[in-house]
Amino acid sequence: MKILFATKNKGKYKEVKNIFSDTDIELISLNDFDNAIDVVEDGSTFEENALKKAVEIYSQFKLPVISDDSGLIVEQLKGAPGIHSSRYSGDDATDKKNNIKLLDELKSFPEPHCAKFVCTAVYIDSKNNIITNDEINGQIISQPRGTNGFGYDPLFLPEGFNKTSGEISPDIKNKISHRAKAFNKLKQIMVDNNII
Repeated sequence: MKILFATKNKGKYKEVKNIFSDTDIELISLNDFDNAIDVVEDGSTFEENALKKAVEIYSQFKLPVISDDSGLIVEQLKGAPGIHSSRYSGDDATDKKNNIKLLDELKSFPEPHCAKFVCTAVYIDSKNNIITNDEINGQIISQPRGTNGFGYDPLFLPEGFNKTSGEISPDIKNKISHRAKAFNKLKQIMVDNNII
């Protein structure tokens, strides 16, 4: 069974492909197509954005689709960067620019900088519409550490760990991360409903 993951993010694709590696599905991504539409993520929640991506990509390709929207919520920044996590530093945002902006915004606040990563995962086909959510708590540190992962991983210290998400091994991250937990929930529902 072929399922299209509505993402061009190679790091995210690798993580999710690993989660589904014990199933018979062939997971492909938008990078496998030249004509994939760019879905405008203009929802006000992670769930709205994840659902919109899934619906629009399903409409274009008529293949079963999984999608997600995820981001970082920092208490002291009143929930920012939130749904704007991937483009926090502007239209030409990069992981590095986003991390620099985040640290700059937190300079005037005392440590610890309590934060959490949240993820909404969605599966859509002609009969099913499944939505799961999960999160991981932790804090933002003042200097990036580690080169694993992507996004804010080098700045995020998961609760109960002395290594950042950028330092821990991909195997561990794929057990504890917000995305891993949300997609494992999604996978279990898909198994329970004989979708995969």
